[in-house]
Amino acid sequence: MQIPDSSQKAFFTPERFAQEQARRMESHRGRLLIASCCSGSYLAREVIRRYKELLAETGSEDDVLHLEDIDRRFSDSETCVRLGAHVSGYDVFLFQSLFDPASDRSVDQNYMAFLIAVRTFREHGASHVAGILPYLAYGRQDKPTAFMREPTTAKLMADLSVEAGIDRLITWDPHCGQIRGFYGNIPVNMLESLTLFIEEFRRFRGQENVIAVAPDAGASKLVTYFGRAIDLKCAIASKYRPRPEEVVISEIIGDFVGKNTAVILDDMISNGGTMYALIKKLVEEKGIEEVYLGVSHNLCVGKARERLSDLHDNYNLKEVVVTNSIPQTEEFLNLPFVSVRCLSDTLARTINRIHYNRSVSEVFYRP
Repeated sequence: MQIPDSSQKAFFTPERFAQEQARRMESHRGRLLIASCCSGSYLAREVIRRYKELLAETGSEDDVLHLEDIDRRFSDSETCVRLGAHVSGYDVFLFQSLFDPASDRSVDQNYMAFLIAVRTFREHGASHVAGILPYLAYGRQDKPTAFMREPTTAKLMADLSVEAGIDRLITWDPHCGQIRGFYGNIPVNMLESLTLFIEEFRRFRGQENVIAVAPDAGASKLVTYFGRAIDLKCAIASKYRPRPEEVVISEIIGDFVGKNTAVILDDMISNGGTMYALIKKLVEEKGIEEVYLGVSHNLCVGKARERLSDLHDNYNLKEVVVTNSIPQTEEFLNLPFVSVRCLSDTLARTINRIHYNRSVSEVFYRP
């Protein structure tokens, strides 16, 4: 049995605590700790690497504490979380990828691991626990489908997260803005993709032959801001689903006179049905000769890879830009026209500003 030395047994006074905090140069939120469940560790490692680079660039010798792969499964499939260090008083940022096609863990298993991890940090004294869920699963279930007697599952998942103990949510380009209200009084940082897409496609700025296209009404605001930022005309597609997993583009509204290049922006690719129908219509009916696609979340399930390959081979799809909000499989990464943008810089700067109680919006383009 280890006997504590006298310094460990020292009694703290307000003066001693203030001196120690000043010596450690800690934020008033506590010392920074980045933690990750198994499916979130791939991105947490990249964020920590970038955070350390930013510290070094500014001449700081501070370090970033990291607890990695804190969840595990028992033989009966129950989830267990164990922390390998003392966390009382820490400002915790917890990473989890809810959808992880690179592993055998389901969305529900990853969500349960996240909730248990949050509760673990709370029970062991963390001052703050911010959940970092780059892809917010269940976000598309933000309202019941008409006449289908469905629940608002996104609200249920928000209730569970708040009850588990998060005091902030950080997510990347969620499906709809109304999800913010599901989390009650806690701050929700919905990091927007507009800045990334402006930087990615600024090479098309002001070109008369280029048009920005929204695949549906949900993406229209993003595409409108994007078009204004880099001086491009915009168009919007009207779509409907006659049956599940089937998409029909009824018309594309916009002025295509003199346009031969299209930049399409959306929040996600699931099975690729919307993009397949849209790009075929752009090429066959609008005379588009080059298509560039920017997407925040690539789920790439079902026929998505097959459809994107066909669009590249036969329908002028030149490039697909996605992020690593979801772990990407080798099968998808091997497509030569696909490039993945890492969110490490955006998330590192976001964590830094929250940790020091500064504005997060200053990291992003504001229209």
